[in-house]
Amino acid sequence: MPTASPTVNTTLSIGPHAVQPPVVLAPMAGITNAPFRTLCREFSGGKGLFVSEMITTRALVERNEKTMQLIRFDASEQPRSIQLYGVDPATVGKAVRMIAEEDLADHIDLNFGCPVPKVTRKGGGSALPFKRNLLRAILREAVAGAGDLPVTMKMRKGIDDDHITYLDAGRIAVEEGVTAIALHGRTAAQHYGGTADWEAIARLKEHVPEIPVLGNGDIWSAGDALRMVRETGCDGVVVGRGCLGRPWLFADLVAAFEGRPDDYVRPTLREVADAMVRHATLLGEWIGDESRGVIDFRKHVAWYLKGFAVGSEMRRRLAVTSTLEELRTGLDELDLDQPWPSGADGPRGRTSGNNRVVLPDGWLKDPYDCAGVGEDAELDTSGG
Repeated sequence: MPTASPTVNTTLSIGPHAVQPPVVLAPMAGITNAPFRTLCREFSGGKGLFVSEMITTRALVERNEKTMQLIRFDASEQPRSIQLYGVDPATVGKAVRMIAEEDLADHIDLNFGCPVPKVTRKGGGSALPFKRNLLRAILREAVAGAGDLPVTMKMRKGIDDDHITYLDAGRIAVEEGVTAIALHGRTAAQHYGGTADWEAIARLKEHVPEIPVLGNGDIWSAGDALRMVRETGCDGVVVGRGCLGRPWLFADLVAAFEGRPDDYVRPTLREVADAMVRHATLLGEWIGDESRGVIDFRKHVAWYLKGFAVGSEMRRRLAVTSTLEELRTGLDELDLDQPWPSGADGPRGRTSGNNRVVLPDGWLKDPYDCAGVGEDAELDTSGG
């Protein structure tokens, strides 16, 4: 356990917004909706930056009903942070101008890191920075349309080990007025497998000293976050899978950066159960239907219970509940006095690696030509 905060400036500036401590919740499709952001923010005491799940620019411009729900923020969310995905510069520009003109958010993050096939086959997400001119055009449109709103970007190292793009992309971002960059230290081909390359985060920080660089990848505990800052010199951390079933990680992160390691949260199973019910309740209120909220919560059950002595039959039972009463009743049958289990802070979520990245035909022939990429490449739905 660390005994002191990092010997670096622990205030992160995203345009006019001071993020202290410099901790950001990573956008995750189907996860970082308003209820989960609320839960994480409650544990952090309101400190940090909490980003929406991925919003597609086409769906936003077309005012898709699901998308408009996904960009609704609780009154306590300040600053309001939206992550946008887009491939067509004109559509991205329209979406950003819409956000700025209608006061829909205070900060815009652009997604160039998603590795899933439905995104990369369109040339989006982690595939896009390979096309340097396309990346530049999107960033230029976004920054111009945002007005006073800060624009940041999140990316990966590249498509695979033979097509590394992050240093070129970082320099383009600086030249086009991007406020900060977050780097996930993996390629698209790695997905979430293997070990994140923190050395790449350090190299990017050296390469773009003009703006903040945030590190992402393999932060499972507050100690990991401090170690990343110390080893890479990055200006802050972005936490994704590490908070799955662990929203109190944000309390630990605040304590760590404020030099209070004795205040780390080590909940009993009773406290975890309370958090689970709170999470499911918030989902039901947000969706407007208790049963749908509990059903949406099911995917979180295994993450919350990881490491605790809970039998496989009970795990299955909890994962098919449809009401808050069923969920609470099942949890009350557990040995809720169990202390926090050792070794429970390890990896969660998807871990597969060495995947073939699905790309548009001929995508890798020329890193500058972006002919044929247009509005029809945009996805029409947001989130998970």
